[in-house]
Amino acid sequence: MQLLIVEDDIRLCDVLRRGLNEGGHVVDIAHDGEEGESWAGDRAYDAIILDVNLPKRDGLSVVRRLREKRVRTPVLLLTSRDTAQDVIEGLDAGADDYLRKPFVFGELQARLRSIVRRETSESLDAELRSANVSFDLRSRRVRRGERVIDLTARESAFLEYFMRNADRLVTRRMIEDALFDRESETTSNVVDVYVSRLRSKLTAAGEPQLLHTVRGAGYRFGER
Repeated sequence: MQLLIVEDDIRLCDVLRRGLNEGGHVVDIAHDGEEGESWAGDRAYDAIILDVNLPKRDGLSVVRRLREKRVRTPVLLLTSRDTAQDVIEGLDAGADDYLRKPFVFGELQARLRSIVRRETSESLDAELRSANVSFDLRSRRVRRGERVIDLTARESAFLEYFMRNADRLVTRRMIEDALFDRESETTSNVVDVYVSRLRSKLTAAGEPQLLHTVRGAGYRFGER
């Protein structure tokens, strides 16, 4: 894979570059947010490893600006922050996954494989439809009937997962495995937050609820 690391810790960059090179990957390195954004916008990468705390421009601002420019390269955030709100902010900014420092190199490799696999295996279908909700996978535009629903990148990922599994029971563990690739109490809290957000946005104009809780089991998306 062709990878970009945006990290101001030179020692960590050297460790990551050596390990990734040994795994057969080609690695570019930028040491501040402005340089990282420029490289990510101008060159084709399979994935970006992006630190949150960067000089000149922080990692969250970088990933937001990349998504605004329609750069869809998968992004793995590196962060020393560990609250549910910090995680939500990173995912809402457009990151695909996050990894807390300090981390085990093997876990970073697994996370990279996961986000790249998720991107490359995405269905070529142009649109998902369930009940009266339509999801254009190219533009990422969501409508319920004639109403356009404004979703963050992570809310869109949740909705896409539910729509691909419409009328099926999905458990919290299934959601975590599909969208986060981790097990933690923080992840569970984040799932609850996004389910609540989606419910509110899907019914903002008084429409019937489509995202149902199956008590003690999980969730089901669709008309009852």
